[in-house]
Amino acid sequence: MASPLPPGLAPSEIAFLCEMELITIVPRQKLESIDLLSGTTPTLRPPRRENVPLWLALLLKKQRRANIVPPPWLHPDSLQDIIHFETKINPEGWAPPPPPSARADGRGNAQRTNRPGTTPLSAPFLSSCTSDAPTGAIPYHWFELAEMLLAHAADDVTSSAEVRGLLRDLQEVRSAKLRAIPAQLEAGIDGVMSLRGVGAMELAESRGLISGVIEGVRKIGASAELSRREEEEQRGDADMDNEASDDDGMGF
Repeated sequence: MASPLPPGLAPSEIAFLCEMELITIVPRQKLESIDLLSGTTPTLRPPRRENVPLWLALLLKKQRRANIVPPPWLHPDSLQDIIHFETKINPEGWAPPPPPSARADGRGNAQRTNRPGTTPLSAPFLSSCTSDAPTGAIPYHWFELAEMLLAHAADDVTSSAEVRGLLRDLQEVRSAKLRAIPAQLEAGIDGVMSLRGVGAMELAESRGLISGVIEGVRKIGASAELSRREEEEQRGDADMDNEASDDDGMGF
């Protein structure tokens, strides 16, 4: 009998989902639109920028038919700001994710796409990895996307060597925070711990550790509750015995 699969997604599955993220490219050749299960790709006409899925961008890059435009948050200045935020401004929290997409209505007013009454959007259906993404915020698939771009399109990344070092520093800072979560759970935290801003790969790597600690804390709490109830029952039995003794003494 095969052993059950571990909970959550494997790193390879998360990387596969990341390939659906939209990213901006600058085509070198004309390419007509392609009908895919997820929709129709835009018609590519150089030098006009277009947003395509990451897997298609990497394929065109490999064929030398397009250049990839890295998202603004992958720039060295933006990464330095994110590291400064997580180490100095908010050392116990996480860098904020990109805000929800906004779309102009008929009157020219910008409204969030995730407003009530509309279908909510999440990664990879947000423009958090395109050239329109904001700086100072990292998306849900930041780690695996940066790794793919540096592996297959390093020449398109500004100061790729510096970016590698900054990503390594950012990963170490965030890994230290994730390793501190079990100790915080064991010490007991009032309320709910927020993981808003934690990436997909980070959650996958720490899911087993955090889940094990939570289960251990739950068992310890259940054992303490059982001991408390037994003490209360013993105390109640002792009180009843004392009352019975007092009644016997009065009757004599």
